[in-house]
Order: sequence, then structure tokens, then C-alpha cells
Amino acid sequence: MTATAQGAAIPPAPGNSLSSIQHIVVLMLENRSFDHMLGLLYAGSGNVSPTGQAFEGLTGRETNPDGSGHSVSVFPIGPSTRNVDHMPGADPGEGFAATNLQLFGSSMPAPGAAPTNLGFVTNFAATLAWESKKPGWAPRAGTTAGDIMGIYTPAMLPVLSGLARGFAVCDHWYSSVPTETLPNRAFACAGTSQGHMDDATKTYTSPSIFGLLTSHGIGWKIHGYDSSPLTRLNFPDTTHAPESNFGLFKDFQADAAAGSLAAFTFLEPSWGAAGNSQHPDYSLALGEKLIHDVYQALRSGPGWDQTLFVITYDEHGGCFDHVAPPATATPPDNAAGEFGFDFKRFGVRVPAVLVSPLIAAGTVFRVPAGATPLDHTSILKTVETRWGLPALTARDAAAQDIGPALTLQVARTDDPLAGVVLPVPATVDPAEAPISHLEQVHAELVARLPVPDAAGGTVHAMPLLRTSAQAKAYIDDRIAAWKASRNAPPKPSIT
Repeated sequence: MTATAQGAAIPPAPGNSLSSIQHIVVLMLENRSFDHMLGLLYAGSGNVSPTGQAFEGLTGRETNPDGSGHSVSVFPIGPSTRNVDHMPGADPGEGFAATNLQLFGSSMPAPGAAPTNLGFVTNFAATLAWESKKPGWAPRAGTTAGDIMGIYTPAMLPVLSGLARGFAVCDHWYSSVPTETLPNRAFACAGTSQGHMDDATKTYTSPSIFGLLTSHGIGWKIHGYDSSPLTRLNFPDTTHAPESNFGLFKDFQADAAAGSLAAFTFLEPSWGAAGNSQHPDYSLALGEKLIHDVYQALRSGPGWDQTLFVITYDEHGGCFDHVAPPATATPPDNAAGEFGFDFKRFGVRVPAVLVSPLIAAGTVFRVPAGATPLDHTSILKTVETRWGLPALTARDAAAQDIGPALTLQVARTDDPLAGVVLPVPATVDPAEAPISHLEQVHAELVARLPVPDAAGGTVHAMPLLRTSAQAKAYIDDRIAAWKASRNAPPKPSIT
């Protein structure tokens, strides 16, 4: 099979082994674009994979103008790059307006406008200027607006790149909506954000994939890394689910080793600035280790031959990508969303890597031309297809599943990460790290939990939390108190 780098990716050979999969495991990391992480994956072979499939990567000639109109080129991030483990050196703009500025050069583009993807440098410059006005805030030393054009080489991300080359990379997988974290995570779990387009809304009333699985007698688990998972508090059918559906990363490792993985497992990273979520500008190396640890836990367990592991990122986080997101999405709901958004436009392209011994090495997986492209609701569609479940919304009903990437009938026994050396993270004191945005979100959600006080009341004011350590302690303590109150026997009524 052959193809040019400019042509359509050749679909995998006939065959679909999705019915052989007993465990689907999803690790959703934070805020990185496809080009930023994987754009140079096959640059050395002219953006053609070893199987002859075209790969929508970078040529090295892509540019963005700066505020003076000068072209800023993409550049490789290598061992000697300043702030190498923390590029682009600060948190870029990621909300709806910022994403529009990056794609269209306007915070509210005209209907039908075509994205040019030429606003990443100027928007990062504006973000740096705006962030600099915050008391005590500063980017990493030497950070400039042009750093948003930095692209990690495969050697700098040996785990993510090794799995992408060793199994399948999806080069046309888009975030579900052109905005920040929580709406995209809502689409990944429920196929809708119920019209919401920013992180101001932290909970949703819609059914999720977890409740759907429960109603059909199919097992699932959500694992936080070292604290109770944030996702638990986003939907009614997870918040009220039994404790047996939740755990920490060590519990996931134990399940994998024992061969007792649920049908569907959703993994969260640690959310702190010293954690492994890979949110800009947190450590990429710590995230590499997390991906490695998930893979090793699965590969070493007895269920490996029947497992599909999906690695993706909730949104692009303001990082550069050169591919214009399509406007062919199916709206999940009837009403228009916040800012008048109609949910017909996908978000920016994000990394997505599919790992299974039933996937051929060197696969570049995308749907055929003209089909609905892959996005986070493809996870839902894959779970629904595998276990014969109905769709949650019109969006996941229209989504494409990833079963066709599973072309092998006999499980592979090789290990594409054999001998890999993990990158070394920069030193960070987690106790002194400032509270992160998602730690703040998590703390606000646990503050709402109905934990009775000594007088039996549940009115509670969240304390001021300044550091990651304070946030973790508060979240852990309040979750423990909530669990205890749920398990407490009812008080006898007074007659």
C-alpha cells in the first residue's frame, strides 16, 4: 500500500476486532495540540508512516505572524531548548474567544468564515501581557510569544511517540468544542455540554456513559491519580454511584494485575501544577511517566490481549496546530449554546493514540473522506458499539467509532516501548506549587457536597486555598467526610 503525504490516509486492512475487546481504558490528559506533541512524528520519512499511510504532520515551513507582521516559524523542541520540560513557558489562552482569535483572528468570527490558524502567536502575546498583570504571576524565564510555535520532537516524548508509532496515531481527531476543559470533558463523558462553553459551569444534569453502562449491567470505574476523581462530581449518575466504581491510580494498577478491569475505565491525571496532567506549562516528563505506567500496567496484566487503551487530550490549550477544524459536527442538543455557538464546529486537533495488541504497528487511523471526523464522542460511540448501547445524544449517534483500527485477529507479543528511557522531569516542590485551575474547580465541587456539621447542617464555605498541598488536603478531607456521612446509619426520628 502506498500514499503520498498530501493524499488521504489509506484505511486499515479489512477486519474489525472490536468484538474481541473486553476492556476499554481511556487516559485523557490536558491542553496540548496535535502538532505541538506529534506534528514531527513522521517528519523524517516525508510524513508517510512505515505502512505507507499518509500522515497529516508538519513540513517545517508553517508560520504565524507576530504583532508586527513578521513570520514566526515552527521550530523543534530539543534537549537544549529553554524550558524544555515546560514549553511553551506559560499557560496560553484556551477559552472560546481565545480559540477563535487563534483560528480566525477574531473573537467572534462571521458565520461561515474559514479558519486560517494564523492567530496563535498574537494571541499568546496578548495572553502573556494580560497574565503579567496578575499579582505574583510571571512566565518562565525567557518565554516569548514565539514559543507557542515550538514542536516536540519524537525523541523528547519517547513514550507518546513510541506508542503512536508502535500502534496507531489518529491524525484527524478533534476536541469536541472550540473552548476549554470542562465542556470538552463533558462531551467525552456525556456527548454534550448542555450548551455551556466555558469552565464556569462545573456540573451537568445530562446522563453520562457511566450511567448508561450501569443501566445495562456493564461495569465501569473512574480513577483519580492520588485523590478522588474530579469526574465523579460532574454528573448525577456518577456522584450518586457506589464507591466500588471509583478508585486511585494504585487501584487501577491492582485491577490490571489481577485481571479484574471493568469494561470501561476512565483515568484522570493529578491536577496540580507539580502533577502529571501535562497542562501547559506543567512537566511533560511526568505525563510521559504516567502514560508509560498505564501502558505497563495493562501490558503486564492477564487482560492485555483483550484491551484497547486510548490516550488523548481534552483540548488544545492554545498550542499551535496547522489544520483547520471542520464545521461538520452534529449539534447534540436543540438549543444554541453560550455565545450563540451552534456546536457545528469542532475544536482544534488534539493528540490521540490507540494502543492494543490487535492494532498493526505504524497505523495512521482516520475515517474515510466525507465521513464525520473523529472527536471525543468517538470514545462514546466505540463503547456503545462494542456493547450494543443506545446513543446518549445526537452527537455520539453521528460519531465514528475506532473499531476499524483493530485489524489484527491474533494479538501481537512485541513491545514497542522495550528499552525506552523516560525523560527526566524538572524539579518542582509540590508543597509550594500554587493551586491550579482544576484543583480550584475540584475544591469548589467538593465544597458543595452535603456534609453534615456537628449541628446537622450542611451549609459550608470553602476556605481560601493558595497551594496545591492545601487543595489536596481539603479535597481529600471533605471527600472522606462525605463518604462517612453517606455510610452513616440514619438517625432515629424523634416522636
